[in-house]
Amino acid sequence: MSRCPSASTLEAAPIVSETVIIVGAGQAAGQAVASLRQEGFDGRIVLVGAEPVLPYQRPPLSKAFLAGTLPLERLFLKPPAFYEQARVDTLLGVAVTELDATRRQVRLDDGRELAFDHLLLATGGRARRLDCPGADHPRLHYLRTVADVDGIRAALRPGARLVLIGGGYVGLEIAAVAAKLGLAVTVLEAAPTVLARVTCPAVARFFESVHRQAGVTIRCATTVTGIEGDASLARVVTGDGERIDADLVIAGIGLLPNVKLAQAAGLVCDNGIVVDEECRTSAPGIFSAGDCTQHPNAIYDSRLRLESVHNAIEQGKTAAAAMCGKARPYRQVPWFWSDQYDLKLQTAGLNRGYDQVVMRGSTDSRSFAAFYLRDGRLLAVDAVNRPVEFMVAKALIANRTVIAPERLADELIVAKDLAG
Repeated sequence: MSRCPSASTLEAAPIVSETVIIVGAGQAAGQAVASLRQEGFDGRIVLVGAEPVLPYQRPPLSKAFLAGTLPLERLFLKPPAFYEQARVDTLLGVAVTELDATRRQVRLDDGRELAFDHLLLATGGRARRLDCPGADHPRLHYLRTVADVDGIRAALRPGARLVLIGGGYVGLEIAAVAAKLGLAVTVLEAAPTVLARVTCPAVARFFESVHRQAGVTIRCATTVTGIEGDASLARVVTGDGERIDADLVIAGIGLLPNVKLAQAAGLVCDNGIVVDEECRTSAPGIFSAGDCTQHPNAIYDSRLRLESVHNAIEQGKTAAAAMCGKARPYRQVPWFWSDQYDLKLQTAGLNRGYDQVVMRGSTDSRSFAAFYLRDGRLLAVDAVNRPVEFMVAKALIANRTVIAPERLADELIVAKDLAG
């Protein structure tokens, strides 16, 4: 079996074509296609996606695309012509139902069987479903795909009552869009604050205040025990027995990794498909990238499963390189972002286990940074309309920097000089 030739040997050596099958058509898959060709791979690439559209960006689904200010074609990672020029066989609206890791074959739901030399599982994740009476109510929606947005948009009309179950990134982004469109929005969050899993109380309280100023009702420490009503109206039942009428209900309560295919094929899975630093799974010739992976992170000395564009892109690059025999281990600082109203929240790192929060700037100014430390070492930052602090913090986190808290707080020190 051949390997990808280097650029210098592409013309000199005949190529025995290999086949790479990419299962999934999201950010990691789209990046892997581009990176395979950039790395010099000249074999067959088959992209298999269950959705009937080319690989697209998911973050705008709860922002500009939901608001109707971003057309579908601008969601695409690459235009249709790219896949033609890159000689990619795109099988869209088709699902892989079976993976035989030993025979290196996949079966599609239309009955076809395809053989591969290398396989990339970029299966992503699916929205976690409610587990309560009424979880099949026709006015309950989730937001993960273009089709989901299409199902929601018709109800986004001024004056409509929207109940959002979950106060994480997605829930608050939808709340911001809906509030600006004139809906009456209520957010129900089971935790004591919104964004409880990812921010400190001070940052959470800031975002709660911003949403309340925009007319959004925020109710924390509130569970949902059921959804009543018929097709004309949903009635959300809370843990204390209250019933909240809604024309539209959207649940944003997390993501589950799509590992069913990998598990059935005997691949090691543990809150995701287990991979090494080169995105290799436990089966030879099979790789995985994106939201569905559980991978090692040297910066935090732990294994992680991340749901982020950055992670999907970088793992797509790493997997493509590894398929071409090039070792480019994935060693990155995780980062995320969220757009709400006029605010851009940029988070670098993970704040798990922090013992101190240092604020730089005031929340009253709507421009500040919250630095998370443990034993003086910088773990993470939440930067709100502070792009320089975000960029500087990424470098400090990568270097496992120990830094004086008073230095981080002192705005007389220019942000780019914090590492000095």
